[in-house]
Amino acid sequence: MSLPKFTWDIDPVFLHIPLPWDSELGLRYYSLLFVFVFLGGYALLNWQVRRGGGTEEDAGDFIVYGVIGVLGGARLGHVLFYDLDKALRDPIWVVKIWTGGLSSHGAVIGLIVAMYLFTKRRGIPFLEGSDRFAFSAALGATLVRLGNFFNSEIVGRVTDQSWGVQFPRYDHRAVEVPYRYPSQLFETAMGLVVLGALVFADRAWGKEKRPRGALISLFFALYFPGRFLVEYYKEYQTLPDTSALTMGQWLSIPGACLGFYGLWWSFKHRLPVGWELEEPDDDYDDDYDDYDDYDDERDDLRDADVDEEFGARRPRRTTSKRRKSGGSERRSKRSSARTDTSPDDSAPPPKKKKKKKKRKKPRSTADTMSDSPRSKREEPTRPKKKARTKKVRQRDDADDE
Repeated sequence: MSLPKFTWDIDPVFLHIPLPWDSELGLRYYSLLFVFVFLGGYALLNWQVRRGGGTEEDAGDFIVYGVIGVLGGARLGHVLFYDLDKALRDPIWVVKIWTGGLSSHGAVIGLIVAMYLFTKRRGIPFLEGSDRFAFSAALGATLVRLGNFFNSEIVGRVTDQSWGVQFPRYDHRAVEVPYRYPSQLFETAMGLVVLGALVFADRAWGKEKRPRGALISLFFALYFPGRFLVEYYKEYQTLPDTSALTMGQWLSIPGACLGFYGLWWSFKHRLPVGWELEEPDDDYDDDYDDYDDYDDERDDLRDADVDEEFGARRPRRTTSKRRKSGGSERRSKRSSARTDTSPDDSAPPPKKKKKKKKRKKPRSTADTMSDSPRSKREEPTRPKKKARTKKVRQRDDADDE
């Protein structure tokens, strides 16, 4: 069984539109596939966000962030990592995105920045938004490589000529066009495998019962190691042929490590998922709220009669913020007092006044009985003496005389 051999010489422009000023506008397959990336990515993101409790408006708002992050990050990544010399010679070429030249690693960096800004503004946890976007990222990685195939760019290395694909538009200067590995199709198939693995893992982990951060970590753990392997069949870019690893492999190592670490972290902590607002972290105030609750319990146990008899005053209650500011002010006053006052070594140390111990007023038995729990019991009423009649009083007066 022989492996396939064919020539790929497709015009990357599928529609030519003539313009009045003796020119034409060409619509490329690459641009059309990018439209599918954004439309399909929005559909997948909307499905995930609404399933997690969000709204369609949340998914629509992120599209603006996502488009800027993908295009800006991918283009700048390609310029910085692969074609910096060409960008310096022709700066206008940097903005010609439709001609190709987008870096997937740069797109990932741009999407991370866009997701961070979006979730911070909306008050959504960063990992929650990243999880919801994992499916869209896998679809984008798949279609973009298919667009590279239509553009006849980012080709593979030369095979042993027993099989492969000829790219005359890429090897236009060669006398005999060699057969190369279709590395673009390899990455397209890899993207489909990653997308299928995400769907399978989402169902296996119970959909909304999965730990937060697991899906985006799985995407990193599958895509970047796969990209590392496919780079062995891609033509060298930027780095010389004598280099042990390609530029794409060097850039894939941090992403793969981040993915494996993210899987371990997410299943260790198992944070619940849900498109919910992130509560502010204020541990300091929470601690002082515990002290306030403790003071309330102590106030409930105080006896009003005892406080009234001995003149006890209840401490002034303060909130956590007043305690925090008051404590800092007192500490600053103490420190300033130490620095301002310099003791005189010649003067003798001041004598400490002995504090006289105030003798507490002894409590009477009646007060003690009133504070005891037995005093709270209702005492039996004694019968009143009968009033003496007039005759009895007269008789008693006569007896006294």
